[in-house]
Amino acid sequence: MNTEQIKDRYSMRDMLQRYGLPQPNKAGFLCCPFHKEKTASMKLYPKDFHCFGCGAHGDIFTFVMRMEGLTFQEAFAALGGGYATNFTARLSIYRAQKRREMQKKTEERLKQKKKLNDLLLAVYRRWLGRLEPLSDGWTDTYNALQYQEYLQELLNDPKKCYEVIK
Repeated sequence: MNTEQIKDRYSMRDMLQRYGLPQPNKAGFLCCPFHKEKTASMKLYPKDFHCFGCGAHGDIFTFVMRMEGLTFQEAFAALGGGYATNFTARLSIYRAQKRREMQKKTEERLKQKKKLNDLLLAVYRRWLGRLEPLSDGWTDTYNALQYQEYLQELLNDPKKCYEVIK
């Protein structure tokens, strides 16, 4: 099948069913699956969509690409496109799932490191106030506190935080 045949075969409502998302209200709006929100901001049309909250828009291929983290070729194959074998389509979906799983694991590790960093900062600050200034214990605690503040700066910088996780 080519792209036009796939677009004729599937509607945007079919894509919602595919991912277990709720159907839109009478006006055609639903909560956008691409960002967290409380009110419906995504308008669903028969062949495409547009989110007024995050600006996401596109056709069924774009929707599948964003939902599963696929390239266009992988989304095309996942929807039954003609230039990939069934095995290739399944393999591309498997690889996309593994990429998403790795991303989730990385985000969880970052969250745990931030939590530990916050705990250590609180402990070192508390001990710094209890120890005699410029004593050996105070100096060691001060140095450890400075290191944790440095790590906090790295953990909160999106460009550098993944270096700390490794």
